[in-house]
Amino acid sequence: MTTLLRAVIDATGLSRRKAFAAIRDGRVAVDATLRTDPSQPYTGGDLSLDGALIAASEGKKTYLLLNKPPGFITTRLDELGRRTVLDLIPVNLRASGLHPVGRLDRDTSGLLLLTNDGDLTFVLTHPSHEVEKEYWLRLRQPATEDQLAALRSGVEIDGAPRRPLRLRRLVSSGQFELAMTIREGRRRQVRRMILAVGAEVVLLRRVREGSLLLGSLPEGAVRNLTEPEVASLFSEAKSTPAPKP
Repeated sequence: MTTLLRAVIDATGLSRRKAFAAIRDGRVAVDATLRTDPSQPYTGGDLSLDGALIAASEGKKTYLLLNKPPGFITTRLDELGRRTVLDLIPVNLRASGLHPVGRLDRDTSGLLLLTNDGDLTFVLTHPSHEVEKEYWLRLRQPATEDQLAALRSGVEIDGAPRRPLRLRRLVSSGQFELAMTIREGRRRQVRRMILAVGAEVVLLRRVREGSLLLGSLPEGAVRNLTEPEVASLFSEAKSTPAPKP
């Protein structure tokens, strides 16, 4: 059973404390009726925060690919008034309940999926599905062979050894130096892995998630995913075996 509190958290990205306070303060409505009990069951209907629709009854599913520029926050709402990735979505592509799938930090650019389909969000973000994510990066100083070897051997992040699935130097790629593929989605994981070997990332772009490629989509632009692209994302995520304990 989904509670009103959980529905607000999922729809906005607010912390549990802030979502709880928003409901208690009478800022949340279901089908235009204010609700103040965070534990109340939420079984559907138009969900609003401060009069703005944040989730709607089941309807048409929307799947978007955005080439996120640096400087935008990957969330639906930002209490500090900073620009979010939703600000980049044209009005004709916006849909009720649209939200980012996972996160890119403020300084990272590249491929970001947005959807109002909770099932796709789950299969792409749940750790057991191990969906690959490929990043291109540039360091403040070129990586040494010792640093690359240390990364391939594994560095400790969040109390456990982490290593890239693949790591290679890029040739004739312009501003980027390395390509790193990971299957996890730890907070700022790529930057923290690089920092752990004594280097620093100055440019970071995600270029692939699963089978989906950023391609030549210009920075700041957005497009609809094709039906085969959506089907492929579902298929590969669900077919990936859970990691062994």
